[in-house]
Amino acid sequence: MKTTELKLYRLELGDVRTWLAAAAFVAGNIILPQLLHLLPGGGVRFLPIYFFTLVGAYKYGWRAGLLTALISPMLNSLLFGMPAVGALPVILCKSTLLALAAGYAASRFGRVSMPLLALVVIFYQSLGSLFEWAWTGSAAAALQDVRIGAWGMALQVVAGWAVIRYLLRK
Repeated sequence: MKTTELKLYRLELGDVRTWLAAAAFVAGNIILPQLLHLLPGGGVRFLPIYFFTLVGAYKYGWRAGLLTALISPMLNSLLFGMPAVGALPVILCKSTLLALAAGYAASRFGRVSMPLLALVVIFYQSLGSLFEWAWTGSAAAALQDVRIGAWGMALQVVAGWAVIRYLLRK
């Protein structure tokens, strides 16, 4: 498995570059879900709302990732009604966990690889599912992302790795 060294950015919240990076990734997290929702079951199958949060946090740090994680779902819900307002707490929790885990992994290991991205995805989905179970009281709802969205999680790892590697060249 090929590993790529990262040129990490530790952008601060007061840095305009943090906000510009977050804005670009929020735009991606708005466009990608809209495209995938054109497919039957595309949202729950591919989990697109998390993709650019993963990429942004891994490449530009947890602050840019956290802004993306919090703004994307709320803006999507406000503009398009998806995710539904009732689903926002769970999606915001999972998005936040993803941003923090991706930012930590990138900072701690200083490289990108599919196994590292897989660990990030497993981490946020595991803890996020526990939160969802506690929030909804339904184990079936908590396991829906794993049961239906396994392809989406695999896509986050493979496509996330490819996009992060592409960004390394820029």
